[in-house]
Amino acid sequence: MLLRDARDAYLHDAGLGDGGYDLPWVKLRMGRVPLAIPNTASRKRAVPLHDLHHCLTGYGTDWAGEFEISAWEIASNCRGYGFAWYINLQGMLAGLFYSPRRTWRAWVRGRSNRNLYAIGFSDALLQRSVDELRRELLLDRPAPPATLGNAASFAAAQVAAVVISFGPLVVPFLALRALLA
Repeated sequence: MLLRDARDAYLHDAGLGDGGYDLPWVKLRMGRVPLAIPNTASRKRAVPLHDLHHCLTGYGTDWAGEFEISAWEIASNCRGYGFAWYINLQGMLAGLFYSPRRTWRAWVRGRSNRNLYAIGFSDALLQRSVDELRRELLLDRPAPPATLGNAASFAAAQVAAVVISFGPLVVPFLALRALLA
C-alpha cells in the first residue's frame, strides 16, 4: 500500500476529512469542551508528518494513542519541528498519568526508530510504500528491551515537559504574589 492511500484511509477512519492542513483554525475537543487553535505555519509543517507517523506506527487517535505517538516522536527526535516538540512534550506528560505503561513502551520503541521529521514531507514521500518506509524507519522490528539510558532520557524529557507546560505560569504567579504581598 502506498503511504498516500494509508494516510487517506487513516484520515477517513478518524473522521478528519482531508486533514484540515490548510485551515486557518483547527477545531479540537477536550472531552465535551470544544477548542479552536490557530493553525500556525509551524503546525502546518509538522501535522502532515505526525499523521503519517500514525499510519506507520499503528498508534491510534484515541487519547492513549495520541500520548503514545507523542512519546514515540519525542524519543525518535522531532528535529527542527518546533510545534511537534511543544505539543508532543505535553502529550507525553499527559500520557505519564493517563496511560503510563503504553507511553513508556512507545518511548522505548521510539528510541530505536527513525522518523519522517528527518526526511520532511513531499509528494514523493506519499508515493512510497508503507512497508518500505517501515523498514527504513526500523519500525519492522520489535522494540528492544528498556535500558537505563531509556529511563534517563524519559525522565529528562518529562522534566522538559513540565517546564514547557507549567513554566509560563511562574512569572504571572510571582507577579500576582508580589502585588498581593
